[in-house]
Amino acid sequence: MYFKSKLSWVLRLGSCILLILTGCATEYNVATKSEEWIYYDTNKEIRLGQSVARQIEKTYKISANSALQERIKTIGKKVASVSDRKELLYYFNVIEAREEKDKKDIDEEANAMALPGGYIYCFKGLFTAANPTDDELACVLAHELGHIVAKHSLKKLQGSMGYMLVRIIASQIPDAPGLTQGLDAAFFELIMGYSREDELSADRLGTRYAKLAGYDPRGMITFLGKLQAINRKKPIRPFSYAKTHPYAPDRIRVVKEELGEGMSFKDYINIETPEHEKRY
Repeated sequence: MYFKSKLSWVLRLGSCILLILTGCATEYNVATKSEEWIYYDTNKEIRLGQSVARQIEKTYKISANSALQERIKTIGKKVASVSDRKELLYYFNVIEAREEKDKKDIDEEANAMALPGGYIYCFKGLFTAANPTDDELACVLAHELGHIVAKHSLKKLQGSMGYMLVRIIASQIPDAPGLTQGLDAAFFELIMGYSREDELSADRLGTRYAKLAGYDPRGMITFLGKLQAINRKKPIRPFSYAKTHPYAPDRIRVVKEELGEGMSFKDYINIETPEHEKRY
């Protein structure tokens, strides 16, 4: 009887969630050039981004390096001005470790992240470890802008809503630990990073935006070479830029396709890095 009443409550909850989702509508995604099912309108997206940004800034510290902050804001706003979503206000910040014990790991991480609603953060290590040129930094920021424009994180979140509903129902089924553990593993994969398709889509958009903003889009390729050189010297961390991004030849291919160029044999077998060229 207890299980029946509990299951009834769960089903009612599920019905409520489904009722909420029936308010969703398709909208035209300017990045993918297709109609897509989106639950979050722009106002909801901005509020969501603000909420996550507050958590990011509690976890990490906004860098006091005014030169870096000015540089990322100047380049970021220039790239954002040519993006396909001009209705958003974009925020660019450099972040670093808040705690002394985390400095070695976090402040050496050449990484960046994009949040819904227009928030883009670069880790301090992106500058100290990779020392990007303006063209390379513009390409990194343009790539992150691509994620926001294409609403990749919003679509991931919508996927997690379905997960949460199934997880609630599964938790009420007796003797189903294997099912819930499997769902937890699936959710972990969901939050680990964007899909390969999302990353390549962001590369295409980033290449376009960097070029439109007046930067050399090949900075995407040279920056990737720097990342490879960095990652050869140390293990890839679970949430590192390299871990969640596709293989280099795939990224080079989409950049060159966007520029109307073809792949060379060298692109498939290796990427020349400045260090490699110095040795030979």
